[in-house]
Amino acid sequence: MVNNHSTQLDAVFHALADPTRRAIIARLALAPCGISELAAPFDMTLAAISKHIKVLEGAGLLVRSIEGRNHTCQLNTAPMHGGMEWLRHYENFWNQRLDALVTALNTEDTTA
Repeated sequence: MVNNHSTQLDAVFHALADPTRRAIIARLALAPCGISELAAPFDMTLAAISKHIKVLEGAGLLVRSIEGRNHTCQLNTAPMHGGMEWLRHYENFWNQRLDALVTALNTEDTTA
């Protein structure tokens, strides 16, 4: 099994589990932007968006820079690599299991 820092991995998957946070990440993938820009497409308060941003920050997926009153957010994809590694491990596991099942079923069909 792939051994990752489970706390980091838990935080990444928790952050990505919410559709609003995934939408924020998709927006930040285009370019860094301010909090107001991130909040614009959503029907929620800045305080609510701020909570989502804090979760993304806690998972390391978002980096915030502050200049005066301006907060600019930027995507950090590095923490996603651990999640991708974890998913790849289980993808390989299930592909092997399914290939073995197909082989067993094909063998059974030819001997029946």
